Amino acid sequence: MFKQLKSIRFQMIRKELKIIYFSLFILALCLFFLYSVYEPIWLSLQAIFLSLGLLVFIMTPVGIYLTLQSTKNIKKRLDVYSVFLSTLSEGKYEAELLNLEENDELDLIGNELNGLAKKLKDQVRSLQKLADEKTDLANQAHVAATIEERQRLARDLHDAVSQQLFALTMMSQATVKTIEKKPEEAIEQVREISEIALQAQNEMRALLLHLRPIQLSGESLEEGIKKLTNELKQKSNLQFDVNIDELPKLSQAKEDHLFRLLQEALSNALRHANATKITVNIKEKSDAIHIHISDNGIGFNLEEQSQSKTSYGLKTMRERSEEIGGTFRIRSKEGQGTYIDVRIPK
Repeated sequence: MFKQLKSIRFQMIRKELKIIYFSLFILALCLFFLYSVYEPIWLSLQAIFLSLGLLVFIMTPVGIYLTLQSTKNIKKRLDVYSVFLSTLSEGKYEAELLNLEENDELDLIGNELNGLAKKLKDQVRSLQKLADEKTDLANQAHVAATIEERQRLARDLHDAVSQQLFALTMMSQATVKTIEKKPEEAIEQVREISEIALQAQNEMRALLLHLRPIQLSGESLEEGIKKLTNELKQKSNLQFDVNIDELPKLSQAKEDHLFRLLQEALSNALRHANATKITVNIKEKSDAIHIHISDNGIGFNLEEQSQSKTSYGLKTMRERSEEIGGTFRIRSKEGQGTYIDVRIPK
């Protein structure tokens, strides 16, 4: 930019010299006209050329010097503006042009630049304020989600596991009393105790799924899903059929939402489906990722699911799908298992 400022001065010098030379040219024409028409004694061709050469020799450096002196202040002020703009480009919006006292065009430009710097500074403050508010809202949402999840886990523990443990206690006490007098009845009670204990175990496994880290902890989505299903294989009698394509790189938010959605689906299957096999297929197609989760459990009536224990989980899965621009579809019928299909755009 400084080279450009220097070139402005040289342009002004060239213009000044053009004016000088044009004036001398007009003077030469006048002298030649005077000489050719009136032929005065005091004027000769030698005198004309000598005077013109002398004027060129004197006026050229004088014109250059006067132009440089007259533009010196302009160059200095433009250099200040150049430094000021460089300062603004570095994000230092507190800078300000001072001593704008000449009230000419350059001062008007300086005032406009000061106004621009003030607007930029105000915008930066507004953006910082919005960023702080966004962070606060995100923290509040995280706290609210954590509290909601804790309340849900507490409610599930009370509604399911706590009642099952209470039933186990009552039935085991009754079995102790009847084991000698009515052994056949006691055997039946032991079977019921075993079934209730298995249900409680499945409830606890399902609840523990929700206590896993929300994020994948550096793992890919495929690694996280396989690790999760392998853990459940070892801790339950469920069979898993997992097929996952090599997926393109997804955003962290999409991977986390898909992982939590799968956790929710497996949790529902463990707690309510009484299934022996769960299938997980994740396929990449031209414009989207398709997720299919199904089980061979008892299924349920979709029209009545709003009153069932699965309602909250289904709502959560649908919301997670929609938050990342996807679609969620579920099919289920009593005695025919449950089928979940999710489509997520790449």
